[in-house]
This record gives sequence, structure tokens and C-alpha cells, in this order.
Amino acid sequence: MTAPVVTTTLDDGVLTLTLNRPKASNALSLDIAEAIYSAINSASSVRLAVIKGEGKNFCAGFDLSDVGALSDADLLWRFLRIETMLQAVHHAPFPTIALAQGHIIGAGADLFAACTYRLAAPEAKLRFPGWNFELALGTRRLERLIGKDAALDILLNGRIVLAQEAKAVGLATQIADQTEWPDNLDALAARTVQMSAFSTQQMRNLTTVDTRAQDIASVVATAGRPGLRGRILDYQRAVKKAREKRRQP
Repeated sequence: MTAPVVTTTLDDGVLTLTLNRPKASNALSLDIAEAIYSAINSASSVRLAVIKGEGKNFCAGFDLSDVGALSDADLLWRFLRIETMLQAVHHAPFPTIALAQGHIIGAGADLFAACTYRLAAPEAKLRFPGWNFELALGTRRLERLIGKDAALDILLNGRIVLAQEAKAVGLATQIADQTEWPDNLDALAARTVQMSAFSTQQMRNLTTVDTRAQDIASVVATAGRPGLRGRILDYQRAVKKAREKRRQP
């Protein structure tokens, strides 16, 4: 029996979604995106949703394993579904918390940034490489979260953001070792039930800027440009070349 790509548990109002492709560093396949979207949108009696990744890494980004066999239209559809999933997480009627370790890359970093609370392990490394193949995924959310200057610095330079910097710029809300996560969750869950579900939802609606239509349009405008598959393949080749160069004595 094949294990689910996302495992789901609901315990005393806490919905836990665990990305369950550790051998692939929990790369975001279409199945994972649909599973998260469905779980968030069909949730009932939920006061807090937890998103985490099984294994060493939270999420290595968009699943590029079969990109060579896909058309531009296939890829556009996948990115649209990922953006729709990210919007569901960001606009959920209850708080969401990401627990992230290891590599947090691309769409995985966008998933991290979409959550209300963002706990990073001390060794966590974040990167947003989507603009290397001209993709506007999560850019507005990142800019609203950490400000224009910090977002441009990270995106234009395509650099790795370590946990301490992520905390300093507001990308992470807390740095905590994985052994501390259960206590962190217990404390957060206790706080969330102090306010009614109605108050929580209304407060989130009033404090979350709704740019969902613009964000979908931005994905279409960038990913919809002809040659998306080729741009991604070029990016993969560049990454491979850079890795090989680093390994040279």
C-alpha cells in the first residue's frame, strides 16, 4: 500500500498536515498541493493548523522530477494549483503554523511564508529561486511580510537566507530546535482557544490583505509566457553546473 503524500491528523482542534515524501525532500508535487488545499478547505472544528515535513527537510520546492515530460500548459496548471493552495493556507479562517527544518526552497519557502506563525530550526536554510525561470509565485506575500527592500535583496540576489536572518527580517517568527516544537505547539494551541472561532476568523479577515486575484494573474502573466519548460530546464542545468564547480578541487 502506497503511503499518502500528506498525512493528516486532527486532535483537539489542532489539524496537523505532514508532507510525506522525505526521499524527495518533500518536493511539492501536484498531489501534495491538492492534499493540502483539500485539507484546509474542508476543515471543520479546527482552531490551529500545523504544516511540517517528514525527514531532514521541510520542502525542497516545486517537484521538477518530471519537468522534461511536461508541456508549458501542464506546468502552468501546476503552478496555478500551488498558488491556489498557498492562498488557502494564507487566508485560512484559523491560524496556521509552519515547522521547518533543513532546506526550505522555492514553493516550499512560499508555503512557509504563507503561514501565520513560522518556526524555523536553527540549521534551516531558505531560498526563493523562482524568478530564475521568471515565475511570480508568492512575491506579493513575501513583500508584505518582510518589506520591499528585504524582499528585493533576497529575490534579486537569489541567495540563501539562514534562520537567524530569517528571524531578523520577519520571515521566521521564531527559531526553535525540533525538540522544543511540541512545547511551542502546546503553548500556541492554548492561546488560540482563548478567543472564539468567530473572533479569530473576523480578525484574520481584517488583518490579511486580499490580493488573491492579482496573485493568480501574476502567475499566469509570468508562467504563461511561452518557453516555461525551457526556462526551467535551463535553470536545472545551471544549478547542476554550479554544484559540479563547487565540488572541483
